Amino acid sequence: MNPYEIMLLLDAELAEERQAEILTRIRELVEQRGGAWQGDDAWGRRKLAYEIDKKPEAFYYLLHFDCDAETLAELTRVLKITDGVLRHMAVRRLPAAATMPAREPSSGPPREREREAPSASTPAPTPAEAVQAAE
Repeated sequence: MNPYEIMLLLDAELAEERQAEILTRIRELVEQRGGAWQGDDAWGRRKLAYEIDKKPEAFYYLLHFDCDAETLAELTRVLKITDGVLRHMAVRRLPAAATMPAREPSSGPPREREREAPSASTPAPTPAEAVQAAE
């Protein structure tokens, strides 16, 4: 089983009951086929960057679940034919550690911007030190 997430855009004119039906159907489909439902986040009603089917707004939902590839294909098929679904996009989730950038070791060389700008803890050079460094 692979972890997936779907960004789901539903018609803003849909009743809350119909939105709940769509989400319930998706959840049941995942669970009936042996998947695990992780949860969903309702992002609410938002303005679209461009109109879809002459609609300027949509309800956004982010769905998290684990399933196999066959279940994902069936889920995508069902979403394509469901009235009220404007757009959806399924992507495979990466583990949290894989999405975080690697940290630089603290004993390594300082970064370029740290060399250019002195830190607040480093005192400014006296005029005599500046003259000696210039020579």
